[in-house]
Amino acid sequence: MSMLWAQYNRALAAQPLLVKAMTSFTGFTAGDLLAQKAVEKKDDIDFMRTARMATFGLLWHGPSGHYFYGFLDAKLPGTAMTTVITKVGIDQVLWNPIFGIVFFSYLGLTEGKKPAEIQEKIKADLPTAVVGSWSYWIPAHLVNFRFIPGEQRLLYINCMQIVYNIFLSFIGNKDVKAE
Repeated sequence: MSMLWAQYNRALAAQPLLVKAMTSFTGFTAGDLLAQKAVEKKDDIDFMRTARMATFGLLWHGPSGHYFYGFLDAKLPGTAMTTVITKVGIDQVLWNPIFGIVFFSYLGLTEGKKPAEIQEKIKADLPTAVVGSWSYWIPAHLVNFRFIPGEQRLLYINCMQIVYNIFLSFIGNKDVKAE
């Protein structure tokens, strides 16, 4: 296990953006598969849905997380509780809604939905996704920003993200009820 960890860290040092993108690809794939089989109890896996979630992790979550958390760490260095709370606040008040809008938009676009349908999905489910994430991500990010080294931050987030992705995949792939 220590050899695998060392290899991961060497790859992370050599190609941080690629490694973080691939780590997010893995986390979003695992979260969606768990959502389909363990939560929704589907007999057959919707591989296109999993591909949409996986590519979101690869193309958006990993790269954007690399730059966003790098920016936070550069502008707010250290692990003092005031710094940690500030980072958590920025993450949850500013980044979380942006993430949700991009997530729902990406899923809608890759499903071939019209802009009005995507807007309706965001209107219907973004508040639930943002508020629902607070009970999970606030404590997770308190640990993250206090104890996890910056270069390992996205790995930690992706490990935590697997569990959160079960919720995210479920809400992201449910139909919007017509009013």
